[in-house]
Amino acid sequence: MPTHEELTEVSVSLTVLEPPAVPRLYFWALQASFGPGAGAHLGLQWGADAPRRLLHVNWGGYGSGGGELRGSESVFPSSFGNPNTRDFDWDPGRPYRLTITSDDEGWAGRVDRALVRHLRAPGDVLTSPMVWSEVFADCDHPSVAVRWSDPEVVTRSGSRLAVGAVTVSYQDRRSGGCDNISSTVDDHGFVQRTATHRVTPPGAVLQLPTSVRDPDRGGSR
Repeated sequence: MPTHEELTEVSVSLTVLEPPAVPRLYFWALQASFGPGAGAHLGLQWGADAPRRLLHVNWGGYGSGGGELRGSESVFPSSFGNPNTRDFDWDPGRPYRLTITSDDEGWAGRVDRALVRHLRAPGDVLTSPMVWSEVFADCDHPSVAVRWSDPEVVTRSGSRLAVGAVTVSYQDRRSGGCDNISSTVDDHGFVQRTATHRVTPPGAVLQLPTSVRDPDRGGSR
């Protein structure tokens, strides 16, 4: 649903439908910007500390000068002492609600309402929300799929609005991407899959069917 109001919160549910089979880094994240050149990403990771530990959550970002944003100490431990990447035993097939919002301590990243940490970043509004898959595996490694469902934004006036459509983009092969990655829609949300035939071209708009909208929640199931 289009809105011209400023955004103060963004959220989406992430489900790893088919997990990785190789110990390479996979990162699936919700991203938002705090202003020109500053932004952060919140999501689940596989393989950040492989082979010692595979499962993590990450909440980190970069300031307008290019340096990493500083933040509070997370209650989640980190197997390799990284302030952004924390140990988190997520389960394939289970949806996790990712939320970026602000409070008196800064920009909070939450997974299923559990606080990962706060980031110190300027501003009190969010812009350019998006979701993405960052994959460091080879293009011919086994297929991996994730689903993004029930995307929502909250405006400064407090309105909670569903996001019913997204614009697709891919990293091209010259920049290190793969040609066999595709984004589609299923009965529950938007799906990103590796090692598959591309059926949706870059620049296409994917629309959630009205049958998956939940009028009581203002989102999709």
